[in-house]
Amino acid sequence: MQVKISAAGTRAFDCLCLNRYNAHPLRFLFFPRKTRLLDKRLILMDPAKLLIFSFTKSEYVTACVDHLQAELGCQELDPKGDLAEQFKGVEMVIDIGGHSSREMIDAAVDAKFWQVIGTGLDHCEVQYILEKGISLGNTPGFTSALGLAESAMMYILMLTRRYNEARENFFERNFFEPNGKTLADLTLGIIGFGASGRQLAKRAKSFGMRIEAIDIRPLDADLPADMQPDFYGMSDQLDEAIARCDVLSLHLHLTPETTHIIDASRLALMKPTAFLINVARGALVDEDALAEALLGGKIGGAGIDVFRQEPADCTRPEYQLANFIVTPHTSGQTDETVRCRCQIVIDNVRRLDAGDEPLHLIDASMGLGKS
Repeated sequence: MQVKISAAGTRAFDCLCLNRYNAHPLRFLFFPRKTRLLDKRLILMDPAKLLIFSFTKSEYVTACVDHLQAELGCQELDPKGDLAEQFKGVEMVIDIGGHSSREMIDAAVDAKFWQVIGTGLDHCEVQYILEKGISLGNTPGFTSALGLAESAMMYILMLTRRYNEARENFFERNFFEPNGKTLADLTLGIIGFGASGRQLAKRAKSFGMRIEAIDIRPLDADLPADMQPDFYGMSDQLDEAIARCDVLSLHLHLTPETTHIIDASRLALMKPTAFLINVARGALVDEDALAEALLGGKIGGAGIDVFRQEPADCTRPEYQLANFIVTPHTSGQTDETVRCRCQIVIDNVRRLDAGDEPLHLIDASMGLGKS
């Protein structure tokens, strides 16, 4: 790490920021305050050399990079350049989305910690990173739970109020159509009752929906009343819950066990008026089976934000249906998500610098990562 002392005695340090789409690396010099109060201790900020990488550009990525630059200072690296030279001395890699290649991991010979900004690790070379002796962490589900829950609630409202049809009718001057459904007394099935599932339950209960939740873990005894489901079951009760639901919302990690957890047989269990919501991972759903169900009128509709292949093929016929709400993987991308995730990164920079174990570590036994 290049460390300089200014005339005022303040340390300045270089940080590496990596983005595939920038042809030239940029250097930024950041002068942190000499001291900060952390856990009631006065410490001198001297973080490890950092590198930030994202495989794409978006408002969300820019917001994350800007936030971290303001706190840590960043330098953008060209991944098409000499990776070995650019990774030299880098102790912590900040990987927005978890898409770094094995070539990049191989070049990070000095890395101690690989920080993924994101919750899902199905795009990440988890085992390869760990085999290199590099610790790996993510930003857990609570960091995006509000955005995911709000988006799922949005899909529920748009589908029950037939938003696409209503909007088209407005422009065709066809007023007073269509007729929608109110949510009171409808049953919402939440598959995966972690942070985002619980936040969705809280919101849906305020509309009077009946909540059924399925998870592999027992329900927490201290769960707040405004998140309590009316029914809570384990994975062996999934099929029965699907058959009872008016809306089914997915909030699961993608693993070999959850891939295509919603397939043709489970779509066939749904009521013909029921809606499917997916704000988690695209491959949880067999997309061809979903297309057949929607085009054949076998279910009431779908609200989908995530796809097996992204960008998705927007010409697929099911995406043109009025009862199919599609968005381009934006449900979890909010200002609150950026703040929460970046704060974890900043905390882990400080912990690494202090010799403490980083937060939210991933280990091989979790079975996460590319298969």
